[in-house]
Amino acid sequence: MDDCTAHGPTALSLDAALARIDQGYGPVTGTETAPLRAALGRVLAEEVTAPVNVPPAAVSAMDGWGFAEEAGDGKGEGERRLSVAGRVPAGSSFAGVVAPGQAVRIFTGAPIPAGVDRVAMQEDCRAEDDGAAASGMAVWVPASLKPGANIRPMGEDMTAGSVVLRPGQRMRAQEIGLAAAVGRSTVIVRTRLRVALFSTGDELREPGTPKPDHAIYDANRHTLAAQLDALGVEVIDLGILPDRPEATRAALAEAAERADLLVTSGGVSVGEEDHVKAAVSALGSIDLWTLAIKPGKPLALGRVGTTPFLGLPGNPVSAMVTFLLVGRPLVLRLSGASSAATPRSLVVAGFSFTKKPGRREFLRARLERAPDGRPLAIKFPSNSSGVLTSMVEADGLVDMPAEAVAIKPGDLVDFLPFTGLFA
Repeated sequence: MDDCTAHGPTALSLDAALARIDQGYGPVTGTETAPLRAALGRVLAEEVTAPVNVPPAAVSAMDGWGFAEEAGDGKGEGERRLSVAGRVPAGSSFAGVVAPGQAVRIFTGAPIPAGVDRVAMQEDCRAEDDGAAASGMAVWVPASLKPGANIRPMGEDMTAGSVVLRPGQRMRAQEIGLAAAVGRSTVIVRTRLRVALFSTGDELREPGTPKPDHAIYDANRHTLAAQLDALGVEVIDLGILPDRPEATRAALAEAAERADLLVTSGGVSVGEEDHVKAAVSALGSIDLWTLAIKPGKPLALGRVGTTPFLGLPGNPVSAMVTFLLVGRPLVLRLSGASSAATPRSLVVAGFSFTKKPGRREFLRARLERAPDGRPLAIKFPSNSSGVLTSMVEADGLVDMPAEAVAIKPGDLVDFLPFTGLFA
């Protein structure tokens, strides 16, 4: 049975829930210095400036021939013949000045010699022997090439003294490359958020162990641990909690002493065996959100003592989706990241779907290519939040607004790709 089949007048919208996170939570971690290769996925804690111009001088953007004057010995329409004055590989420099009527062989990244103000691509030129030239060579270049062509000016990428990275940015491959480009071998980053994670339920068993027919293997904890790993946090795996009030309370109290955030799945609904909500309320405070979304009705946010707590639904799809929509922004906020924006794009609906107004729904869908070349969303057949295979076969979620009642084939819909959410 889907765990999000109703919502009441107190149901909180997803946007309101995210606003509470922004207003009520901030960075809880310290800082440390990390080598660049170890900084991937970490949150930057310092301002990085460029000590030098990048590139440090005007350089050639490609392999070709550098020259300045269009004048020369004319031969054929659109060409000019220039004598070859020398050769400039990357990492070297040209001594002297390239005179009018001369050209130099130049390679990608090589500094532009004095007297050169344009570079012709090598495939647009042709060299020939010339006994009159000092080098014994001449080259035919395009006559119509404009000044500045195929030259990267000094400081085109970064100028000395400019801020190139700011605190709160997550270090992806491109940020690491940029730090290296300005000469940094280390950066100051936020220490990893420590997240204590456990599942609840007497019906759960650890994968790889025997189980009776009435039991199920615990998929949620492993799914959530993988989602947390992708965010660069340190996961403290506390296993499976039994459905007993005293054990739940003791485990939460102990975990709060070891972690910066507690995350559970299951036990936050209103059933007689759902003990997490009561335990958190006794140890701290809880704000039980009846979110006006599907899947993912029961979700709890609060504190155990002073440690933030996030309680996710027990159904596997609901646990994954609510973590993507609420847990991910919370983790990034606590980690010191400046942005937790959910990536999204417009795609074409390749399905029909109807619902009642008032609840925002996230539909699992895969992407195909429409006849006109645009991405086409194909909805997974089942809406059940117990069908974990739907998350494997989907490429992301179609975000259907609360006030919407229908999607028709050909409609443009918001799509949240898993490639952006699982990172």
